[in-house]
Amino acid sequence: MAQYDDLLAQIPIGDIASQLGIDESVAEAAVQQVLPGLVGGLKANADEGGAASLEKALTKHKGAKLRGVSDVDTADGEKIVAHVFGDKKDAVAAKLAGSSSSGVTDTIIKQILPIVAPIVLAWLANKFLGGSSDAKSSESAGGLGDLLGGLLGGGSSSKKNSGGIDIGDILGGLGGLLGGGSK
Repeated sequence: MAQYDDLLAQIPIGDIASQLGIDESVAEAAVQQVLPGLVGGLKANADEGGAASLEKALTKHKGAKLRGVSDVDTADGEKIVAHVFGDKKDAVAAKLAGSSSSGVTDTIIKQILPIVAPIVLAWLANKFLGGSSDAKSSESAGGLGDLLGGLLGGGSSSKKNSGGIDIGDILGGLGGLLGGGSK
């Protein structure tokens, strides 16, 4: 789960907690709930034929340096979340919050999603596109799907991140909610 932990390290949890006026431990728990749901949604969209669209979005986020919440375009984040989850955003937020026992509510999840989404895309862009300015067209659905699947631990329900969060349980709890937000 090294890639997942690398991605988690990119999220400015302290800034998020400060901006939302919540305890840092609640912000961290919420981010750990949001990441697998967001990555799972991106993977579901890519698997359903949206890989080219995701690659285009990654190209726009390549090279972005998002060190703090003030660097994040939350309007762009809202668009990403709307594309990934479509009209299921509220249901996904409720499911993600329901999988936490640390005071994370669906309201907190909905506030964190548009902050985290651009950070995730920027991280994915730099991993997938590397140092070149062109999308790796030869690595479309397979390469991108593999990268997203690797973040999720291959979808195994026994995979836990370094914080002890069982990613498989979160994704399993989302059931049919993931996949094709705005197709």
